[in-house]
Amino acid sequence: MKEICRDLAAEHESLDTLVADLDATGWNTMTPFAGWRVKDEISHVAYFDDRARLAAVDPEAFAQHLNEIMKDLKGFIEQPLKPAQSMSKTELLEWWRQERNLLLEALKSLDPKFRLPWYGPTMSAKSFATARLMETWAHGQDVVDALGAYRTPSDRLRHIVHLGVTTFGWSFSNRKMDVPKNPVRVELTSPSGELWAWGPDKAQDVVRGSAEDFCLAVCQRRHVADTDIATEGDVAAQWMLVAQAFAGPPATGPEPGRFPKKKKG
Repeated sequence: MKEICRDLAAEHESLDTLVADLDATGWNTMTPFAGWRVKDEISHVAYFDDRARLAAVDPEAFAQHLNEIMKDLKGFIEQPLKPAQSMSKTELLEWWRQERNLLLEALKSLDPKFRLPWYGPTMSAKSFATARLMETWAHGQDVVDALGAYRTPSDRLRHIVHLGVTTFGWSFSNRKMDVPKNPVRVELTSPSGELWAWGPDKAQDVVRGSAEDFCLAVCQRRHVADTDIATEGDVAAQWMLVAQAFAGPPATGPEPGRFPKKKKG
């Protein structure tokens, strides 16, 4: 758990650095995600770090939380954004920092295979931490896009890529589509220049490109047409259109052309 917790902490810090010095205008800037402002993005991440900490330290209390959700699903959907409405920037950031640090302390002591409850099937502690990293990075991308900022991609993306690859079947079944039987080879260039690969060497269906663009696609922050991702085979092409590395009902990312394609070099 040391590596994933270290990388999760680094992802927290990366997002924190983006927003810590924002003025009121920056804090209220609209992002491209769901009509949220920058402060809504932080409120969302902080709320679920809080709930993740609860799941890790008191599974029974988290189970009660799940029971309460079922009584008021609409209220739960709105709950993660309420702190942004009631807290000042300083209060919200202090709360987020406290909850994420408590979460990390709780996760560090767990066996990577220990099962934790969440909003759906239970997850191993390692997968649980990986999902938190993925969500922090994805909502951090919303903030980057809103502010016109830049963040240097890191090899922490490997965690998100792995999650994207392992949710191949989920991406189809979640849409009530048949899960393809053809295996897909994934070959990606890491931020440090290494080749990362998953799947059989001789698979007829292949996904290639940069690790960052693959993450943008599977986290639905970019349409695959606006990335450098290239596919071979019908299954690979279809997967990149429906890929969803996060839980919840089927979601639709940006339309093609919503974001300019990055210039190479």
